Amino acid sequence: MGISERREREKNERRKAILSCARELILLQGVDRVSMDDIARQAELSKATVYLYFPGKEVLFNEICEEAAKKFFERFKPLLENGLCGLKTLKYFWRNYVEMFGNFDEMIIIFKVRKFLYPGSSIFTLESENKSPYVDAILEAIRTVIEQCKLEGIFDPELDSSMARSLLLSTFASFVENSSKIPKEARESRAFIAEMTAVFQLLIRGFAKEGVDRNLLNIDPFSTTED
Repeated sequence: MGISERREREKNERRKAILSCARELILLQGVDRVSMDDIARQAELSKATVYLYFPGKEVLFNEICEEAAKKFFERFKPLLENGLCGLKTLKYFWRNYVEMFGNFDEMIIIFKVRKFLYPGSSIFTLESENKSPYVDAILEAIRTVIEQCKLEGIFDPELDSSMARSLLLSTFASFVENSSKIPKEARESRAFIAEMTAVFQLLIRGFAKEGVDRNLLNIDPFSTTED
């Protein structure tokens, strides 16, 4: 390996280390309390070195958020490619959300960092200056699934898909906000999962077209498949 290749590899490894340390601190201390000084100390680098890779905390945090969103989208993407009906896709989306919610910290990263980056506005917005491709891809995928449910006659054809998506995401954000204050094992409890699922089910029932059998919208919070 030549000198330039080795230096490039070292730069990439240092960049990954900075991101990893920042992510660890966010989960440990909370996004508002983490400073570039904290990140530099955790990564055992000078503050000036950290700034060489990331010109500001917002840029660094946005990249962390994007990495977390990528992990979630990669789990959700196959559901869109399998040609499932809209309602099944929405239910499977929920199952992936619940699985990641209990076993990964990505949900906390996505919602907490997004809220920090865009205070006073919607947690998820497509109109932000700092575009986030994977976050935006998740947003568009949810809207597309809602539109498909409307076309299939499950959801009210007059339903505003963007508003419905915002309502779902606001509810997810509330789950994350509340669960981040309790131990991980409590987040994984059957009672907590059942409560979250009941709220999600109530929301999508509210989206339903008049006359649709509400039983179609039932969700078993502990089943791994859905008819």
